[in-house]
Amino acid sequence: MKLRNIMCSAVLALLAMANPQAQEFVAGQHYQEVKPPVATSVPAGKVEVLELFWYGCPHCYAFEPQLTEWVKNKPDYVEFVRVPAVFAHNWELHARAYYAAQQLGVLDKVHQALFDAIHKQGRKVFSEEEITQFFADQGVDAEAFKKAFNSFDVDTKTRHAIALTREYGITGVPALIVNGKYRSSAQEAGDLNSLLKVVETLADKEHKR
Repeated sequence: MKLRNIMCSAVLALLAMANPQAQEFVAGQHYQEVKPPVATSVPAGKVEVLELFWYGCPHCYAFEPQLTEWVKNKPDYVEFVRVPAVFAHNWELHARAYYAAQQLGVLDKVHQALFDAIHKQGRKVFSEEEITQFFADQGVDAEAFKKAFNSFDVDTKTRHAIALTREYGITGVPALIVNGKYRSSAQEAGDLNSLLKVVETLADKEHKR
């Protein structure tokens, strides 16, 4: 009987090693605590998972299909939010483009297209003029886009994105934030697939609080 118990314990240990979800993710190694935590605006009972990204980032581009699939199958209690990170002028222009697309109701149409234009087609979309032309090529009225791009609403949201980039203490993208309390990246988690597993574990932890 003792031998059987030992063998079962050994098998369970091997299964745990083979199953990343069974691993215990460690603060300071697989993810970092955000101090102080950043307040979220998700409804009660929901857990916010927020992605900080940049259209010019090849890692964000590579992550996008996997992340999109994860969002489709995420737990019901998870509220997914995207925020364009801002570290430099180019990043700010892309943040404005993101929020202008959101304001015009064309985000679903242009989000992946902008990624593809930069990383698949090798197109330069890094100035206001180039971004305006890109949107025009997607069927968006150029004047309407310029108005949205320079609007007070887009300016306010872009400033908020700049503030969040700083408050979350990220050093690169893509980065995922859970409930304003924890942040992780592929570098910390090990790879992009493990990053989502870390996020799922932390989101489940927050949901059960």
